[in-house]
Amino acid sequence: MSYIHADFLLQSKTAQSLYHEYAAAEPILDYHSHLPAEDIAKNRQFRDLAEIWLAGDHYKWRAMRANGIEERYCTGEGAAYEKFLAWARTVPQTLRNPLYQWTHLELKRHFDIDLLLSEDTATEIWRHTAEQLATPALATHGILDRFKVKAVCTTDDPTDDLAHHQSIRDSKLSTRVYPTFRPDRALQVDDPPRWNHWVTRLEQVANVSIRRLDDLLAALRQRHQAFHALGCRLSDHGLPYCYAVPGGEMAAAAVFDRCRRGQAASPTEHSQFASFLMLEFGRWDAAAGWTKQLHLGALRNTNTRNFQQLGPDSGFDTIGDWPQVNALVSYLDQLDRENVLPRMILYNNNPRDNYLFATAIGCFQDGSVPGKIQFGSGWWHLDQKEGMEWQINALSNVGLLSRSVGMLTDSRSFLSFPRHEYFRRVLCNLVGSEVERGELPNDRALVGGMIRNICYANARDHLRLAVEPDRNAAHVTSR
Repeated sequence: MSYIHADFLLQSKTAQSLYHEYAAAEPILDYHSHLPAEDIAKNRQFRDLAEIWLAGDHYKWRAMRANGIEERYCTGEGAAYEKFLAWARTVPQTLRNPLYQWTHLELKRHFDIDLLLSEDTATEIWRHTAEQLATPALATHGILDRFKVKAVCTTDDPTDDLAHHQSIRDSKLSTRVYPTFRPDRALQVDDPPRWNHWVTRLEQVANVSIRRLDDLLAALRQRHQAFHALGCRLSDHGLPYCYAVPGGEMAAAAVFDRCRRGQAASPTEHSQFASFLMLEFGRWDAAAGWTKQLHLGALRNTNTRNFQQLGPDSGFDTIGDWPQVNALVSYLDQLDRENVLPRMILYNNNPRDNYLFATAIGCFQDGSVPGKIQFGSGWWHLDQKEGMEWQINALSNVGLLSRSVGMLTDSRSFLSFPRHEYFRRVLCNLVGSEVERGELPNDRALVGGMIRNICYANARDHLRLAVEPDRNAAHVTSR
């Protein structure tokens, strides 16, 4: 039997039935990814596995470094085949790491390869995949079509001009592709050179002069509206923890003025400024009917030498250990008191805090929308089988799993869509085992209906994204 077979990860007859009858055929709504919109706009054709599979994948880079692979074969100037061969030497050493399962699931689903990747099979797999990558089926549009991806949400800075999104909107692509508003750079007044450079870019894309705090808010609001015009219905923040420090507009304006002159904000001033902007962003999202995503708890760029040499998102981030609950509920409460709490998805990066997040969301469900505040699926260091089960169990025990908006890829690779299948198999196996033990009723319509909704319908209904192309939509100016 092949390693990746029809009942992979499905350890009971009920799990197999739930997956094959209720989960497998559901389309994908990938509401959080880091896929480059340019690659979709240009229907990019990738040359080889190094280009589509290894570039930008810090999960693989971390494993390769741990296996003694030199940096030139990770982020460096090594030749494409040499990089792939270094990865092939690493894969057999990843047993019990989810990378082993993901690697072979992706080889099977995209290329119908049953071979286990190793140094011995690398050449055959390289040649076979190169032939297939030259076909339209493995250009970006072909991949989106094959996996029945109804919509993809990319992650975009307010200074991005959105031209590629406009190009996609004007194309005949059946998958809807939307930007996601991620204004984290606006908060970084503790780093004046970087922040002022970003403000200059914002001035250019918004075609305004930013001299005061009000100017900054106006420019960001303009970009928020431009994103909305292109179908954006989600914002996102990647933060160590929520900012919810009292300060108000006057304090934020003073921080703005000093940072514009090149003076770095103190930790307290930074928190006050960020808190002020985060409240503004929450109000805008609520007024526009958006869903706000908060990715909390990552400690980034821990290795100074490698950060300076390689930059961010290179595989030197870890789980953070900050207290989360007080600031999180304070932020939610401030928005709720103003009656401007938007729909939200909260992602946790520290397994210690799973029940903290799962119970916090229950304090702010207001009866207006099923699952208005979501505990997002296992994220980053927790987006593997065990981490997914922890998240599912915490949500089930203190909330409503049945209202979950399910999985996403959170990936820069177009080969990552099988992560949805991986999640669905884990979900069906977990629920199916409880049916077999009599902990849940053996009612396939009831249990299977919940599975089906978690796979797609809940996200479709909750996020209010248009998932079918509107060929009659007017052209939207991105700048």
